[in-house]
Amino acid sequence: MLKKYIKDFLEYLEIERNCSKLTQRNYKHYLYRFLEWTEKNLKKFKIENLTINNVTKYRLYLSRLQSGNRGNLSKATQAYHIIALRSFLKYLAKKDISTLTAEKIELPKTDSRSLKFLNAEQMERLLNGPGISKEADLRDKVILEVLFSTGLRVSELVKLNKDEVDLKRQEFGVIGKGGRPRVVFLSDRAGEWIKRYIEQRTDDFKPLLIRYRGKIDHEDKGEKMRLTPRSVQRIVEKYVRKAKLPIKITPHGIRHSFSTDLLIAGADIRAVQEMLGHKNIATTQIYTHVTNKQLKKIHGKHHWGNR
Repeated sequence: MLKKYIKDFLEYLEIERNCSKLTQRNYKHYLYRFLEWTEKNLKKFKIENLTINNVTKYRLYLSRLQSGNRGNLSKATQAYHIIALRSFLKYLAKKDISTLTAEKIELPKTDSRSLKFLNAEQMERLLNGPGISKEADLRDKVILEVLFSTGLRVSELVKLNKDEVDLKRQEFGVIGKGGRPRVVFLSDRAGEWIKRYIEQRTDDFKPLLIRYRGKIDHEDKGEKMRLTPRSVQRIVEKYVRKAKLPIKITPHGIRHSFSTDLLIAGADIRAVQEMLGHKNIATTQIYTHVTNKQLKKIHGKHHWGNR
């Protein structure tokens, strides 16, 4: 019965919640691990009989679990397992299936991660990395400029098609996490590089960003030529190394840099939330501890140690 409930929950995530394939895959992995643990450790287990004591034993199992050659599961990965279990229990409660209340399960404390982002000088070094003599170099230039200009997620970037980008208005629409649509704005600089890149291309492929290695495939207007998220990650890694930056920045790190740049300049946090496509303001607020320019000014002016 538990397996059926999990399958129903995964279908709910896909249909009702419109969660991404990656989210569905992760939840399936975490919940099937819980299912496997119950089958091995709890005789004739029913989710209706789940107790805090059961959850405690499961958490102990997770903390001792070896993950291949990488040793024990990280605190963050353990937390994801519990988050998935809590979400599953909340779903069951909505379906009037009696079980342990999700709120009774406390989330484990995880090590706080420092927010990685580039300052203006570092970002400029990164953006100036690609050459512009070859078409593939121009594509790389577009990748970096658009990521910093828009704060797009890498999955959103690679889905862009040439005809979706309005260069006259310097904007385009994307469907973000959870199927939430938003309008994305381009800087003058990013818009110019996109225009230059498109004008240089002679193909009739629809993707904005295409690969330049491997077999050329014209099927479905070059859909198989579309650059993948992993390829974009590798391209960013290449120019981070070239710029000799002291921070290991990923495409998501450029998204952080976009956010902190706006907030340091005085942008309203609600506006930044909209631009990032965050569902909750709390997600955007992770940036404020490093970007609250006004509080820093007050500290510098009034703290006795600065006088």
